[in-house]
Amino acid sequence: MNLTIDVTNKEHKSVVSLSGEIDAFTAPKLKEELLPLTKEEGKTVEVDLNNVNYMDSTGLGVFISALKSTKEHDSELKLVHMQERVHRLFKITGLTEIMNIDSTVQGGI
Repeated sequence: MNLTIDVTNKEHKSVVSLSGEIDAFTAPKLKEELLPLTKEEGKTVEVDLNNVNYMDSTGLGVFISALKSTKEHDSELKLVHMQERVHRLFKITGLTEIMNIDSTVQGGI
């Protein structure tokens, strides 16, 4: 399955809506779209993961890179509407402790 990336820019916020799977094949495309957004000082980058039903460690790497970039450029990364199985991946790796993740986790199987 592919990954669809839709970016909506507002004044001090970009909303990145993702749909599909984040894996070794789709992660480079996501990184290419996401990282430049994190380099704008004072900007909040909100990533909507509602329609992402699968993510592997390559996807985690993209979000870790984005988090590092936000710290370097004084911007903010927020992950919202995460599916339960994707949230579990963040929790197992301890990333829920260091990343801004919306506490409402979407249902799943």
